[in-house]
Amino acid sequence: MAKTKLDTRSIGLDVGLSFSKWLTGKENLHYGDWTGLEVTAANVGPAQVAYTDRLFTYLPDTPCRILDIGGGAGETARKLIERGHEVEIVIPSPFLAQRCRENAPQAKVHETGFEGFTSETRFDICLFSESFQYIPLDTGLSKAQGLLAPGGRIVLADCFRSEGYRRDRVRATVGGGHPIEAFRQTVSDLDLEVLGEIDITEAVAPSVDVEQGLYNILGHAITRVDDELQEKRPRSRWALNRLVRLFLNDRRRARLHQRLMEQTRTSAVFSANNTYLMMALRPRG
Repeated sequence: MAKTKLDTRSIGLDVGLSFSKWLTGKENLHYGDWTGLEVTAANVGPAQVAYTDRLFTYLPDTPCRILDIGGGAGETARKLIERGHEVEIVIPSPFLAQRCRENAPQAKVHETGFEGFTSETRFDICLFSESFQYIPLDTGLSKAQGLLAPGGRIVLADCFRSEGYRRDRVRATVGGGHPIEAFRQTVSDLDLEVLGEIDITEAVAPSVDVEQGLYNILGHAITRVDDELQEKRPRSRWALNRLVRLFLNDRRRARLHQRLMEQTRTSAVFSANNTYLMMALRPRG
């Protein structure tokens, strides 16, 4: 019998969304804007609301047709529809597509990757909200440009690797995205006009500290259980340790330990290795 690969991505999304819903009442997975807020778990919800409010300042005041590219769980689309916009969502994950249908039932959901998406409709806004980094750089902007109606614009909010980024082959460097220099060059090559841009790296960076704090709580619980097993059930602990080594290679174990037990994923490290931008672009002419 052929082995079926575990869908760890869907499991992670399910757990992440469930935790977000429990903590904030919403299924948001994006960063928060912590400007003027105390950095505590209690303020994750308000910080995410502030982030969305800032993002929406790049949208027209009048209702328009919006393509939400990589629409998460549909929370942003729901808010856009409440403001009178017509929304279509492109999302490759079957799990997230179903969450979009439930959270934003008035939106049209296309369960496909953006690279394979086709439509005769032309949109006033192509929106990338923390989805641009998952789409090949040579595809994202050019394809979105081709989907715009006359006078339309691309609204983008995402993380980019800054010029100071240093890659570690074993341990993960917090953040992600396309190299900022390559992105700037692509914007220039496509002759896109920057209508507005703001660097909010410092405003979103505290999200990393809150997330790391939550992972450290889980890591502390695992350590307590491990210590107890070592003292009272050493054979069981040995068997569990062998099982972990069987399923996780050295690199994955190192990254799991980093995530759960260390404090190397910090807002300072994020700011040193990433640039987080919100911006609006449109074709010239």
